[in-house]
Amino acid sequence: MFVDQAKIRVEAGDGGDGVVSFHREKYVAAGGPDGGDGGKGGDVIFIADDHFSSLIDFRFQRKYVAGRGENGAAKRCTGKSAPDLVIKVPRGTVIREAKSGRIMADISGDEPVIIAKGGRGGKGNQHFATSTRQVPRFAKPGYPGEKFDLILELKLLADVGLVGFPNVGKSTLISVVSAAKPKIANYHFTTLTPVLGVVRVSAEKSFVMADIPGLIEGAADGAGLGHAFLRHVERCRLIVHVLDVSGCEGRDPIDDFEKINAELERFSESIAACPQIVAANKADMAEEEQIRRLRAYVEERGLPFFVISAATNQGTEPLVYAVLQKLETLPPVKRFEPEALPEEPMLGDGEGDRRFTITVENGVYYVDAPFMEPIMRTVNPDDWSSLQYFERVLISSGIIKKLEEMGVQEGDTVSVGGVEFDYVS
Repeated sequence: MFVDQAKIRVEAGDGGDGVVSFHREKYVAAGGPDGGDGGKGGDVIFIADDHFSSLIDFRFQRKYVAGRGENGAAKRCTGKSAPDLVIKVPRGTVIREAKSGRIMADISGDEPVIIAKGGRGGKGNQHFATSTRQVPRFAKPGYPGEKFDLILELKLLADVGLVGFPNVGKSTLISVVSAAKPKIANYHFTTLTPVLGVVRVSAEKSFVMADIPGLIEGAADGAGLGHAFLRHVERCRLIVHVLDVSGCEGRDPIDDFEKINAELERFSESIAACPQIVAANKADMAEEEQIRRLRAYVEERGLPFFVISAATNQGTEPLVYAVLQKLETLPPVKRFEPEALPEEPMLGDGEGDRRFTITVENGVYYVDAPFMEPIMRTVNPDDWSSLQYFERVLISSGIIKKLEEMGVQEGDTVSVGGVEFDYVS
């Protein structure tokens, strides 16, 4: 089964927490803090694997979670970092963030790409000792790993795309000029999935050709199969437009040419601007007048025109050499560059990942701040230094300022992450 689109969720590992610990050893007085740092969470990495040709595996597993870093330990021991999670995808897979639609990576090369970075480990209490604070009883939690909902799109890596109405002979042509063996029959939509074939012109010169199935009028709006496979033309450097010059299907090849180009333009302007070569197929069944009429129309538009019969191998060799010659003048196969994260309106009152909302119910100010959750785990209410750190976070994140704007008074109850305290100005 050919699957070229999938939606998954990836979660990088959270960093391990720093630890609160004090050195204890016989004959060593006041050994001091020795809490170690937490380990780094695992990254989520994508890499191309040529053994895969479809995204079907992602239909069965939709969530991928990397491991969490280990917490720190006593004696200044740093927690173990979690291993990275490596996800293998077919070469040519484009990764988009589902929420914004931005391109995050194009997995076309051999280099691995980090999509979600694991969180850094939190610092142990060894880092917070000063001349005036010699017994720090708090440590920092690990940072959360990045989490994304992703859309995977497989866009075939082909130099040449064969386009045309069903049953014009695209499958026959690719079977003749390459080693590809698509299903060939005398009915529409015989080819249900894109077919790749390597066309070898000589020992050192070759190119990849793709048979794009199911293009009909209205394909850009979802008619036929074309709407599902138009994305595979996006990378092509050259389009070979195959027309049935004989008109044996009861269609006019000139009308077919205009309709297919109109669908390509509606789907993508860059595809419509791609160079084209026109191959007038089934010439062995056509009248000379039919060929002359189509040739005049195509050459009037400045496009190369070749008369072929894929079934009898007539004219296919000059077509292949012309395609190779044209490819040598064109840039390499298109790669999609990662896009920057678009600016979004703030959902709360903080900045970046420090977003929060405050609601008042029955005189209690409830602060919903997801970024505070790991911090609350390490706050020691019995330690003055720890409470000072907690207060600094509330101030730096803007929570205190927002509370004051909402009219909080001395002695009012504030709840942060389920922990309640009285507000003191």
